[in-house]
Amino acid sequence: MTLAIVLAADAPAASLPTRSGESLADRLADQLRHAGATEVRHAADLAELAALVDSAAQPVLVTGADLVAHTAVLRHLATSPVGPTVALVLTDPPGEGRTAVREERGQVVGAGSPEVLGGEATGVFGGALRVGVDDLPSLAAAARAAAAVVPAGAPSAAAPPPAGPAVDRLFAGLAGLGVLTFAQRVRLLVAHRVGDPAGLAAAEAAVAAVDEDRAELKLSVKERDDFFTTFFVSTWSPYVTKASAKLGLGPTAVTMISVAFAVAAAVLFGTGGRVALVAGAVLLYLGFVLDCVDGQLARYTRHFSAWGGWLDTMADRAKEYVVYAGLGYGATQAGFRYGWALAIAAITLQTVRHMTDTWYGVLHDEAARRPKAVGTGGGGIGDKLNAASNRVQADTGSVSYWLKRTVVFPIGERWALIAITVALFGPLVSLYAVLAWGVLAFAYTGGLRTLRARWMRVPVLATVDATLHRDDGPLARLLPVLRPVGPLTLAVGAALGPAVLLVAALVSRDGAGAPGLRWAVPVALLVLLAAGLGAGATHDGPLDWLVPAALRAGEFLFAIAVGVVGDVPPWLIFGYVFVLTLHHYDLTARLEKRQSAPPLHDATLGWEGRSVLLALATIAGFAGIGMATLGSYLLVVFVGSVVLAWVVLPARAARASVGLVGAGGRSPG
Repeated sequence: MTLAIVLAADAPAASLPTRSGESLADRLADQLRHAGATEVRHAADLAELAALVDSAAQPVLVTGADLVAHTAVLRHLATSPVGPTVALVLTDPPGEGRTAVREERGQVVGAGSPEVLGGEATGVFGGALRVGVDDLPSLAAAARAAAAVVPAGAPSAAAPPPAGPAVDRLFAGLAGLGVLTFAQRVRLLVAHRVGDPAGLAAAEAAVAAVDEDRAELKLSVKERDDFFTTFFVSTWSPYVTKASAKLGLGPTAVTMISVAFAVAAAVLFGTGGRVALVAGAVLLYLGFVLDCVDGQLARYTRHFSAWGGWLDTMADRAKEYVVYAGLGYGATQAGFRYGWALAIAAITLQTVRHMTDTWYGVLHDEAARRPKAVGTGGGGIGDKLNAASNRVQADTGSVSYWLKRTVVFPIGERWALIAITVALFGPLVSLYAVLAWGVLAFAYTGGLRTLRARWMRVPVLATVDATLHRDDGPLARLLPVLRPVGPLTLAVGAALGPAVLLVAALVSRDGAGAPGLRWAVPVALLVLLAAGLGAGATHDGPLDWLVPAALRAGEFLFAIAVGVVGDVPPWLIFGYVFVLTLHHYDLTARLEKRQSAPPLHDATLGWEGRSVLLALATIAGFAGIGMATLGSYLLVVFVGSVVLAWVVLPARAARASVGLVGAGGRSPG
């Protein structure tokens, strides 16, 4: 449900007749209904708008009455999944009184007159914005401030809004209140603000010249993607997207078909034989195409949901790791002793890489919200690296641009490498290739990101629930805090114990002496538990965003090490690590979607609790049984948490909402 408000104040073009004969304001109201608004109201001034917002219990879409645009532009704004509050941003020259915008990483970090922004404007406010429910009080406050009507006790904008159209003053005031606002750019479609009949006629002609449906299909493809996806998938995947929409398939259905293709490919990789390997490579490629199509279909049909976003993230990782399992099994069946070991190494490396990728992205987003914190490095190496990276990113299509996007080994390149190497050389070479490129990419991104992060100095973990994203359990929370040593130093140092145990176990295993290292398991556990001494510390260091990845590495290495010491079948070790990745990706997916903790998170015991149980089982001589039992338990908890989060709790909330409405109350937003 969305309330749309057409603000006619300070918009002389509102009453201009359009090609259809109705006024521009009335046509906008009709377009808003077609864009999905369930209720459309006209506001003569900002005071009236503030009163409408006060009574709203759903997102509010506000547009000035001078906007000429495709209906799809308004629909994209109303359904944008990037965040609750989104503003339309255009590249038009700023007109008199119009609000200029400065954005970084898709976030509006400055709004005001071009003079106020000091020449750093990246666009101009497009006269329309969607405001999430939690930001509605700030919207009402900004409206009253812009109208010079501020009730006692209400928040006020940080600075007086500039003179100009009412919708511009409203947006400048909202930005002045510090509301996190994302930018919605217009690409391929048309949107212009007009002020006279000539401008209206020109804008209408521009709108009519564009095939709206064809433009929307092109817009379903990401504007910037990786090399393999851009040239070997997106050149023809829109046709599949169009066909899927005509067949009535939803994004979730396409995701599940993609999963089925990947599982079938993994089975063929495990079967072996040239025909099976080539067929598996083809299925893997087609599965990746469908992996792209599900997102394109969501953008084309504007069917976004929190569940769909979460499922897409989880399915991407699960598919890739099932393929690793197929490669590991296939290499083992082909006579290579350490096929499963390579698969375990691949899943561990890729998961730790993903953890650093996720937190580095969060770091950059937080840095964008704190522009004053950037550039305090005095022009050092971090400053130079940041400037060089921005230059390369801006040089779209250049050799350096594609090299930068390819060297980090994104998912398209990973799947392409697997498909090509397994078809030509077999599972063993494929695993070696994935590990080699993965290690190089990890070293490259890790080194450069560390230098840039030290320059940015943004304590990103201090802005979230560090205990949740560290995945600390009850034991870690009870440990004392070792403040002189930072949490990152403790986490990295703690991972060394399991790493040494794993190396010793692998060396001893060649001599059939790994079970004799059972005495070393408690020592490695104590070293690992040292990371818990940083659980209660403030994670405000410039590199503390690496703590979750370091903790994942430590836990995974310990599980693998005790598995080798306890003579656990390698496929079972892989399965246990796979279940751990599901749990950890659930946390990162919720972080990216700004969601709360999983309902059964406390039942997962924490990284230290799980490690203690594995250690006890190994010391007692039941490592295999212990790992299988604990892995099964964690899988049941994960599935139960998914059912609670996405089925049971939403159903309860829906029933409660219906009950409130039936009782005459207002439905919560």
